[in-house]
Amino acid sequence: MMWLDKLERRFGFLGIPGLIRIVIGFTALVWALMWLNPNLRFALDLDPARIRHGEVWRLITYIFVPQTLSFWIILALWFLWFIGEGLERAWGAFRLTLYFVVGMIGTTVAAFFFGSNFSNGMLIASLFFAFARFYPDEVIYVLFILPVKIKWLAWVFAALLLLGFVLRTISYRAAVVAAFAHYFIFFGPEIIHQARHRRDVSTRRRRFETASRSTDDALHRCAVCGATELTDPNLDFRVARDGEEYCMAHLPRAGTPAS
Repeated sequence: MMWLDKLERRFGFLGIPGLIRIVIGFTALVWALMWLNPNLRFALDLDPARIRHGEVWRLITYIFVPQTLSFWIILALWFLWFIGEGLERAWGAFRLTLYFVVGMIGTTVAAFFFGSNFSNGMLIASLFFAFARFYPDEVIYVLFILPVKIKWLAWVFAALLLLGFVLRTISYRAAVVAAFAHYFIFFGPEIIHQARHRRDVSTRRRRFETASRSTDDALHRCAVCGATELTDPNLDFRVARDGEEYCMAHLPRAGTPAS
């Protein structure tokens, strides 16, 4: 991705090392404060109407609002730390920061366009899919018991998102599109290139296998005309009582095929 290389050379100093750790820290703080005052969520979420009235901090603070007040948040934040560390190793601070910020911008634009209070759920999910792109064979233990490769979790999650996209509201669909548009901006060219490469390799392999097979490799050969399944794939062959193999055009009339 040459455009990313150019951006990193010019603006690499803007990358935020440990960005996901920072997000986790503030999320944990907001979770603790929401235990004391559950209404705090409504002062921090992404509410376009209130932002228009000057509450601009919501453009940032919504990414720290936890999706649950239960103690499952500990597992969720651990998993976010896990994928954040992996992405920073694979990408570096600048590219991870850019990916996260572009996702925030997409979510915010969609929220204003549809006038909906979007959460940070889809943005976090897009981080998971990016991690699965880099580490498809990484194994995690679901509920600390069942070993599952990240790529299979990603496929299951993608299927659930697709089902929700079909069945749920327009604003939900917009949230999905907004959060994952940047995924395809970052990975789309690579995905298309790999698909074309696999197709080209498959085509070349078929051509090589066809060209490398000589008539001596034929499984069937007519005892009269010498035709094989390689010279004419549409021919049918039968073995006559004399033990010889013939194409249907030269099968002896007096003989009964043995197979």
